[in-house]
Amino acid sequence: MRDLPHDLAAHLALGETTTAKCWRVIRTDGVTLGFTDHDRPLLVEDTNCVPAFGLDGGEVPSRLGQQVETGEVLGVLDSAAIAEDDILLGRYDGARVETWLLNWSEPSQCVMLRVDTIGEIVREDGVFRAELRSPQQALNMTRGRVFQGLCDASVGDARCGVDIDSAAYRGEAIVVGLIDDFQLRVSGLSGFEEHWFAFGVALWTDGQRHGLSDPILTHRRNADGDILGFSSRVGEWCAPGDVLTVTVGCDRRFTTCREKFANTANFRGFPHISGSDYVLRHPRSGYAMDGRPVVP
Repeated sequence: MRDLPHDLAAHLALGETTTAKCWRVIRTDGVTLGFTDHDRPLLVEDTNCVPAFGLDGGEVPSRLGQQVETGEVLGVLDSAAIAEDDILLGRYDGARVETWLLNWSEPSQCVMLRVDTIGEIVREDGVFRAELRSPQQALNMTRGRVFQGLCDASVGDARCGVDIDSAAYRGEAIVVGLIDDFQLRVSGLSGFEEHWFAFGVALWTDGQRHGLSDPILTHRRNADGDILGFSSRVGEWCAPGDVLTVTVGCDRRFTTCREKFANTANFRGFPHISGSDYVLRHPRSGYAMDGRPVVP
């Protein structure tokens, strides 16, 4: 059972109440927004919660055990608060949402009802529907390691040990043209080998995507310059002249760890296990099936 502050509990025990709901949305980039279903701004945890007409929080069923509780918030897109482009750019993906109940006549009488994270966001006809997932959602994430030939570390993290801040592994690129929504032509990477930044990361330091990171799938080169291919749609929100910092990529294979980074001591996969094609094939003349380890 929830313990309420004494003064708020006393107010709720009255025949008439002056309560309102507030939502604090804390994005992963640190931006905090506040909204309320009241008709005037309310201050919650030093966040000014502004009236959001058309914003409605749905009911959230309580479940026993570790089941994930889900709810939703409906609202009309408001460019002064939640811009549609920010939703499309993923700035609200995984954001923390705090739901508060307070006495609007005495805002110090308040209590946090729940904390959720934003899951799927659906947009249609100028209305957004944000799914709210309870903290139990974290229990659905895969934990531990997978016994596989590929490395399960991310290049540059503590388990990998490669210094991606080194000039050899980091470059600054400038968009010079858009091939399509997934491919950009850039300049500034001529000092690196072709494919060097494949499977790397691009951090946008300029333009409409400023502050966002996008995975790089391919890094090709032709007579007109370097071409970066992305796993998500980026062309709609960038323009020639935008600047991005790109970091080296890794396809997580043992040979890449050895030849590209000279970092085999920190390889976090199991390169000596055999693949399914090796396990299933039958002996034939000329096959080296003498029990020696198979390292790709």
